[in-house]
Amino acid sequence: MNQRTLAAKAHVSQGTVCHWENGNRQPDLDTLMELCKIFNVTADYLLGLSDNT
Repeated sequence: MNQRTLAAKAHVSQGTVCHWENGNRQPDLDTLMELCKIFNVTADYLLGLSDNT
């Protein structure tokens, strides 16, 4: 998935996704929950706390 598609699905700007990828910013809690739904994974997985999706 490219940045533009993820940004549209997560209701954020493409620049915001770029900042996440570069480690300059982190998504807020509501956005984190949305990303979990988009990727069908747990928050622990997205946060690197678990290897289980």
